Amino acid sequence: MIIQNALLFDLGVRAGARGPVDILIERGRIEQILAAGTKPIRPDADVINATGMLAMPGLVNAHLHSSGLFHRGSIENLPLELFMLWEVPPVQPSPSAPELHRTRVLLGAIEMLKRGITAVLDDPIVPLSAGEEAVDAVMGAYRDVGMRATVGLYRPDKPELEWLAYLADVLPDDVRRSLEEKPRPSSEQILEECRRFVQRWHGAADGRLRCAVSCSAPQRATDEYMVALHELAVAHDLPFVLHLYESKAQRVTGRLLYGGSLVRHVRDLGVLDDRSVAVHAVWVDAQDIADLAASGATVVHSPAGNLRCGSGIMPFRDLADAGVPIALCTDEATVEETSSLWNVGRLAAEIHTLTRPDYAAWPKAGEILRAMTEAGARAMRAEGENGVLAQGACADLILIDLSTSTYTPLVDLPRHLVYGEDGTSIRLVMVDGNVVVRDGRVLTIDEGAILSDARRMIPAWLESIRATDDWAQRLRPYLDEVYRRSVSEDVGFTRWAGSPP
Repeated sequence: MIIQNALLFDLGVRAGARGPVDILIERGRIEQILAAGTKPIRPDADVINATGMLAMPGLVNAHLHSSGLFHRGSIENLPLELFMLWEVPPVQPSPSAPELHRTRVLLGAIEMLKRGITAVLDDPIVPLSAGEEAVDAVMGAYRDVGMRATVGLYRPDKPELEWLAYLADVLPDDVRRSLEEKPRPSSEQILEECRRFVQRWHGAADGRLRCAVSCSAPQRATDEYMVALHELAVAHDLPFVLHLYESKAQRVTGRLLYGGSLVRHVRDLGVLDDRSVAVHAVWVDAQDIADLAASGATVVHSPAGNLRCGSGIMPFRDLADAGVPIALCTDEATVEETSSLWNVGRLAAEIHTLTRPDYAAWPKAGEILRAMTEAGARAMRAEGENGVLAQGACADLILIDLSTSTYTPLVDLPRHLVYGEDGTSIRLVMVDGNVVVRDGRVLTIDEGAILSDARRMIPAWLESIRATDDWAQRLRPYLDEVYRRSVSEDVGFTRWAGSPP
C-alpha cells in the first residue's frame, strides 16, 4: 500500500508538518517515507491519494474503562468517592452475559476509531464472577473491530472498607457487617485469572492485542498482591496500571493508613518503574513528582474525569519539568461522553492556565499532541511502534483533510489540531496497515447492528442494576461524610483552582 502525496505530521519542524511525502506500507508496518514521487509505484500497489491531507499518527487513548459505557449520562457531577458507588458498586449485580461485554466494547471502539483513536489501554471493570467468557468477549471485540488494544483487568484485592480513611468508622454496624460478609475472591484466585488471561491473549491478532495488569490503586491492594502482579508484568513485559492520588481523600488515606505517601509506598515495594502507568496523579507533592520522574513511570492525565469529579487540577508543568512523560485519556464514558481524545486534548491545553499566572508555563500545543500520541504509546509499552510515523513503526495513522474550515486559514498546524479539530476532518483511519474507517464509516463491523444490539440489551441491563442503585443510595450519606472529613484535612497544599469554603 502507498499513501501518496501527503503532508507528514512532524513536531520536529516549526510548521508541524513536512512534505509532501509518499508512505510505503508493507505487512502492517511503515516500510519507507520518501519525498513524493521519488519511487515508482508498483503495479500491484494499493494507492491512496492523500493530496491536501495530513498524515499523522493514530491517537492513543492511554486509559479507559470500557465497562462504563452503558452508564453514560447516568451520573451527575459528584466527588470521586460518591461517584464510585455507581462506577464500582460495593454490591455487584448478577454477572452480565458475555454478549453485553462485547457490545459495550464495540460501541466505544467504533466511536474511538471514527475520532482517530487507533490504540487504547483499557482497564475494564469486569468482576471475577463474570468468568473468562466475559473477558474473552472484551478481547474478541477489539480483535474483530480491528483496533489496537492493550487490556488490563481492573482487580483490587482489598475489601472496600479498607479503601478510604474514616469509612469503617462512619458506617452503621449492620452495613459494615454486610460488606464484611460479602464473598470475595482470594488474591491467589485473582492472580491465577490474570495469568490465564495473559496466556490466552497477550500477543493475539498478530500482536495487535496485548495484556496489562491492574491493581486498581495502592490503597485498594495488598502489598503482596501488588508485588506478585508486578512480577507478572516483568515476566511478560506488560504495563502495570495503578490509579494514583486522584482525589484529596486518597491523599488523606495514604497518610492515615500508611503513615505517608502512596507514591513512596509503591516505590519502597519495588513496583514503581518504567512499566508503571500512574493514572491521574493530581494530589502528588514535590517528592512524589521526583519519585515518579526517577522511576521512569508514565502519568496519564484525565482532565475530563478530574473536572467531572471535582478532583482538582493535576500539576502538569511540575511533572513535565521533572521529566515525567504525560499521556492523555478519555477515562470512561461517564466523564468524557464523546469518547473523543480531541476534546480531552483541548481541555488539557486550557485548564492549566488556571493554575498560575506565568503563561510561559502553560501547556503548548506540541506538548498536548505528544501526550495524545507518543506518551500514550509509551504507557502501552509500544514506544517507537505506535504514536509515531517512522520507518519500522506500525502503520497506525489517520488522514486529516486540511481543506476544511478548521484549517482555513492554515496558520499554525499544531494549534489548529489541538484547539479546532474534533474528528470531523478525518477521512481515513488505518490500524496495522488495514483501513478501518473511511469517510466516517467503520469498515470492519456493522455499526447499525451493534446499536440495535445495545438498544435491545439496555432495558434488561437497567433492571439488573436496580439493586446496585439501592445500595449506592443507602451508602451515599456515609461516603459523603468521608469526603467532607477528608477535604477539611490540611495536607500542606491544594490542587483546586480556588480555596474550598
